[in-house]
Amino acid sequence: MAQTYLITGGAGFLGINLCRFLTARGQKVISLDIAPFTYPDMVDQVQAITGDIRDRQTVRAALAGVDQVVHAAAALPLCTREEIFTTEVDGTRIVLEEAQRAGLPRAIHISTTAVYGIPDHHPLVETDRMHGVGPYGEAKVLAEGVCEELRQQGLCLPILRPKSFIGPERLGVFALLYEWARDGKNFPILGRGDNLYQFLDVEDLCEVIWQCATLPPEVVNDTFNIGAKEFGTPRTDFQAVLDYAGHGRRIVSLPEGPAILALRILERLGFSPLYQWIYETVGKESFVSIAKAEERLGFAPKYSNRDALLRNYQWYLANADRLSGESGVTHRVPWAQGALRLAKVFF
Repeated sequence: MAQTYLITGGAGFLGINLCRFLTARGQKVISLDIAPFTYPDMVDQVQAITGDIRDRQTVRAALAGVDQVVHAAAALPLCTREEIFTTEVDGTRIVLEEAQRAGLPRAIHISTTAVYGIPDHHPLVETDRMHGVGPYGEAKVLAEGVCEELRQQGLCLPILRPKSFIGPERLGVFALLYEWARDGKNFPILGRGDNLYQFLDVEDLCEVIWQCATLPPEVVNDTFNIGAKEFGTPRTDFQAVLDYAGHGRRIVSLPEGPAILALRILERLGFSPLYQWIYETVGKESFVSIAKAEERLGFAPKYSNRDALLRNYQWYLANADRLSGESGVTHRVPWAQGALRLAKVFF
């Protein structure tokens, strides 16, 4: 039976992939996003509302006639601290309280494995301590606290903690790798790059959101880590992109300590394309157990790290011309390379 889904953040990277996923299954979709909905292929299939989740009246109006809400809206790490906290925490409260007020049977909250901070063991499981790093991680921890409050009040509220997810429409920090690969450059990584590091394909994330929307409440009303089943290291997985590009280029290791110090200074000066959580964790192991999602939800990822990166790179190549000169703070546009643009000439 067709239902109507409200996707907060529907104009973003996850949002548009989820819009396509749901409409392909005969569902009706409403997008609520502070950014305009600029997808010609979906404009006739999605009701797009441009509005802020921090405005209660806007959220209340958007929920009219909705059966389920997928709360994916977030201010990303390159936004200001105030934007992050008011969106992640206050906005989440407004969306969930209004969903409860409207009598929705469930709401799905998209969190992040960044709530675990910089862990001291792997794999991470859902009961591990949450300790966010930086404003984004801290705010996401608080947002999950809001979810727990609403869950205690009776709202069925699956919480998904995905690893960094990639696929068609994803740019952000990954645009650095894709541009350098296309241009025939070696690509630098912090440290040896031999640490296991897990990603996730956005299509696999859409599948598990669908499972949380359609399985019985008693099965899904919980918290689940989501990531690729098969993954390697930054050295092996990023090298796959360079190999596909065909220029014979290699991954180049940078001394981790001095590089992190330099990035900290550049971040303070506003010249770093990376934020703390990325450069503090990319040289360390980072993977979660997905056993709970596999057992409870039937989660079965189709894409490995390499599959997801190459699928994303192929989309980048097909769209690179129209992306030239764009930059911003969302996953839909390349992040400004800052000082790395100058360093690129040496690789």
